[in-house]
Amino acid sequence: MNALQARWAALAVRERRLVLVAAVVIGAALLWAVGVQPALRTLRSAPAEQARLELQWQAMQRQAAEAGTLRAAPPLPSGMAAQALQGATDRLGGTARLQLQGERAVLTLNGVHGDALAQWLAEARRGARARPVEAKLQFDDAGYRGSLVVAIGGRV
Repeated sequence: MNALQARWAALAVRERRLVLVAAVVIGAALLWAVGVQPALRTLRSAPAEQARLELQWQAMQRQAAEAGTLRAAPPLPSGMAAQALQGATDRLGGTARLQLQGERAVLTLNGVHGDALAQWLAEARRGARARPVEAKLQFDDAGYRGSLVVAIGGRV
């Protein structure tokens, strides 16, 4: 520390001012980089993030309303639910096969695309009031392969 003080005392007044100015500039740059710039970036991105979260919230509200509607609907008899599931499965073509096993149905998939599977699930939920209880799926270039078990004939 004494060596640093001695070195400072040995500097000319002009050199001391330059060192102080350099220290102030470096300090200001550090304050900008660490304190101000991240806060400004957050303020600039906040409206877009808020709009994105608002859209997610609205989607969740729609899903909650749909779930409430489905819960309030009376259960379908197993025969009607099986017919609805079979109709949805027929729309998948040769990429899926449905097997009914009492209060459950097993959908075996072989290369079903994600959007088609999502449509099948939505139709099974609305038309047959079925709910997924087990899924063993793998995804590759051809689509989804595996099995999906849904419960039918009871409350969802």
